[in-house]
Amino acid sequence: MRFLTALVAILGFIGVPPAYAQQYPAKPVRLIVPFVAGGSADVLSRVLAQRLTQQYGQQMMVENRPGSGGHVGAEAAARATPDGYTIVFGTIGIHAAYAIYSKLNYDPARDLQPVAMYADVPNILIVHPSVPAKNVKEFIALAKSNPGRLNFGTAGSGSSTHMAGEWFKLVTGVNLTHVPYKGSAQAMQDLLGGQIELMFENLPTAIAQVRAGKVRALGMTSRERSPSMPEVPTVAESGVPGFEATAWFTIAAPAKVPAEIIRKLNTDMNAFLKAPEMQQRWVDMGVVPMGGSPADAEKFFVTEREKWNKVIKAAAIRGD
Repeated sequence: MRFLTALVAILGFIGVPPAYAQQYPAKPVRLIVPFVAGGSADVLSRVLAQRLTQQYGQQMMVENRPGSGGHVGAEAAARATPDGYTIVFGTIGIHAAYAIYSKLNYDPARDLQPVAMYADVPNILIVHPSVPAKNVKEFIALAKSNPGRLNFGTAGSGSSTHMAGEWFKLVTGVNLTHVPYKGSAQAMQDLLGGQIELMFENLPTAIAQVRAGKVRALGMTSRERSPSMPEVPTVAESGVPGFEATAWFTIAAPAKVPAEIIRKLNTDMNAFLKAPEMQQRWVDMGVVPMGGSPADAEKFFVTEREKWNKVIKAAAIRGD
């Protein structure tokens, strides 16, 4: 009888989620964005933070911690107390292209776990109006006749804006000079000012500048044209067959955050991404919402690591 009583108690304990998961969040949550304010990561993080703040009745605070292509902020998140109150906005550079760094102080694959995929975003090849090229073919010809003289700005080494540019260099044979910044916002300022000639920028932060005529759009890096700017052809249809290099974003947490909290955050993120009132906003921003389970995200990371590691090796890219 004592054995049966103990067994029932154990089963009952297993079936009841811990109190911290039921109460979560009971205080403000810190969302680390590993880039400067104003870029796509920052903009998208604030959209999510606003929604979850309203839902939870607790502030989700966005904290910008730029540096090393996002790894300064990602490492801070990985080393935070694993209680669900520190999460991080993840990118290609953090979860897939980190092999460009030989001396990271943490292991993104081991020390971070995905909550959910957030969004897929086309990059767009944009140039300063002073650049004479009007399309991708003309740009390639211009770059080949001026090797190393055209500078492309990025959100940092290993970022999607960097990797798209390196892949473009690899498949077209052009020589562009990489200029890394601590975020896309800083690079965009220099592009608008004419200090650099081009970017492979995330569409959400480039779309307003293109529409205002402050930069010229040459091509989308996605497989198909973006519904947000259907008039802009893809790089692939403009003379670079098979070229595709979109950016994607995710939310991640320290590796030891309890599964119950990860499941709650995942459920709430998926509901947010699928909310009817958000669908037109995604189109206006040039964003394709993703979602799915943490396991789906982990499988996606593995595939993307394989893809970008090949580019890193072929182009001999180093971030340090």
